[in-house]
Amino acid sequence: MPRRPTYVLIATPLGEGGMGGIDRIMDEVRKIARLMPLEYVSISFGATRGQGSIALSPFYLAWFLVRMALLKALGKIDVLHINLSSHGSTRRKIIVARWSAILRIPYIVHLHGSRFRRFWNESTPSVASAIVEMFASASRIVVLGNIWKSFVAEKVPDTINRIVIIPNATPTPRLSHVEDETGRLRILFLGRVGARKGVPQLVEALSMLPKNDNWRATIAGDGDVEEMRQEIERRGLSDLVALPGWVGPDDVAKLLAESDVLVLPSFDENLPMSVIEGMAAGLAVIATPVGAVEDIIIDRETGLLVPTGDSKAIAASIQFLLDQPQAREALGEKARRLHRERLEIGMYFAELIDLWTGEKFGHNNFRRPYGDQNGL
Repeated sequence: MPRRPTYVLIATPLGEGGMGGIDRIMDEVRKIARLMPLEYVSISFGATRGQGSIALSPFYLAWFLVRMALLKALGKIDVLHINLSSHGSTRRKIIVARWSAILRIPYIVHLHGSRFRRFWNESTPSVASAIVEMFASASRIVVLGNIWKSFVAEKVPDTINRIVIIPNATPTPRLSHVEDETGRLRILFLGRVGARKGVPQLVEALSMLPKNDNWRATIAGDGDVEEMRQEIERRGLSDLVALPGWVGPDDVAKLLAESDVLVLPSFDENLPMSVIEGMAAGLAVIATPVGAVEDIIIDRETGLLVPTGDSKAIAASIQFLLDQPQAREALGEKARRLHRERLEIGMYFAELIDLWTGEKFGHNNFRRPYGDQNGL
């Protein structure tokens, strides 16, 4: 008899083409699923917040809940995969998880949000209790690194054996590295331009470098672009630092291929996609030891780590890479190797398939949500 497929519904925030990190990585999962359809897994996606005005999010959420019920009635949903961030995302996903309980659909919580620790700790008692209930009743909890596994296990101790670490991943770059004919060091930042990502400290660090022809920098992303442009002008860096604003996937690929160093001096992260993209492209990465970054960036081996908020340390690290091209190339090559061995999107997809089908953990170990133990 042919094997019945496992039907998986994935809850994403914005949906296909969304600019956030969750939607970007889920779009890569979507691409693989389309290119390599599997007979034993059927994957579908749904947005719970939607693109455009936040005022439309209740309608997206309502349709997602209706869709869950329809799929349940048709026997076309076995596992719900909930991608979770903080604030509004958490409030929406609490509703989704409770609806999943009513429909008796096992669910997986996949924690992404960099600010989730602070959000949970500062939540009202009722919201905090609902978060505990959501995690406690999940069949599996996916986190991006060891620090997040410890955090969730501390908050909800009986989940420890259901927490799975699956780090973020990216495809192998489409474009090969392009050398700069002038020999300049090309510095790249990818992310939301603003204080949380440490962009003010990066600009201050760039102002400490010699204002010569030995380097150029690009700070790419949406956010406080005009404010940062004014700061760059004030510091006399306009000829050295470009701010293109938000860039799409093709431009990101081109920027990665035409850069030598990626800098992400964030104050908080989960496991940033831009760092993984930089490693995949063989760039020397300068980052701060926040979130799960230390799981993949080993200082002086697969990248350079600097203290959060330390502009002088950022400047010193960039200067080191300017002065030591061989060390820069060695860091980039080791980063590329680590990506190939642990952070490539095909491996990520295979881990998710194992998770959904129970090949790795045993399908019958899935818990029914909110205490219902009838099994699958």
